[in-house]
Amino acid sequence: MHRALRCAAAAALLGLAVTVSGCANGTARGEAATVRVYAAASLAAAFDRIAEEFAQAHPDVGVSVVSDGSTTLARQIAEGAPADVFAAADEAALRLAGPALRGQVFATNTLVLAVPAANPAGITGLADLPGATVVLCAPEVPCGAASAELLRRADVEVTPASVEQNVTAVLTKVAAGEADAGLVYATDVRGNDDVRAIVPALAAEVVSHYQIAVLPDAGDPEAAAAFVGFVRSAQGRSILADFGFGAP
Repeated sequence: MHRALRCAAAAALLGLAVTVSGCANGTARGEAATVRVYAAASLAAAFDRIAEEFAQAHPDVGVSVVSDGSTTLARQIAEGAPADVFAAADEAALRLAGPALRGQVFATNTLVLAVPAANPAGITGLADLPGATVVLCAPEVPCGAASAELLRRADVEVTPASVEQNVTAVLTKVAAGEADAGLVYATDVRGNDDVRAIVPALAAEVVSHYQIAVLPDAGDPEAAAAFVGFVRSAQGRSILADFGFGAP
């Protein structure tokens, strides 16, 4: 099953390596293969846990996780980055990585307003955003597209002070008090005492559907498929639920 795997040089530079053994084409029988997973920034903590538990269940397969904005990762994959599995925050990012890619929905998420813990601007909802210092994800990334849709439905116009390439950057600025508010995924604010989450009206109407796919040039397609299967299994979904993700 694990006879061939390309050398995961990029994974050695980026992300968390839970187990990394050997280099692809030279992997000898009996050595561990490594599945290189590119995952949306909002999945970082959950996928670190998933990678650990998958490695325990599959001691002959290691996992290397690289986390960043879905659009950033998609572009890297399209340019030939050595990834085996892509977990994106929406279908558009998946298709950017490869127009023919067909993913499987494995989790859902919704947006919340993140404000500094003391909420000095007194933000209570989307209607308070005009005139406030607001940070949003860039419109071309999944969290930005979802934010634009939510604001459109709420009929609220916002001129952001800055736009970021992933939700982590948005949350970091809000937590540091550099912004009065930012729209991030509900999962991002869990356990963060530096921010307060406000669930905006209509949030339930704008749901992000996370998709996962084995990439066509995966070094070990069977190992990659096993990882995808684990993510979508009852155990994988239980881990995702622990981090606040909704069911597919």
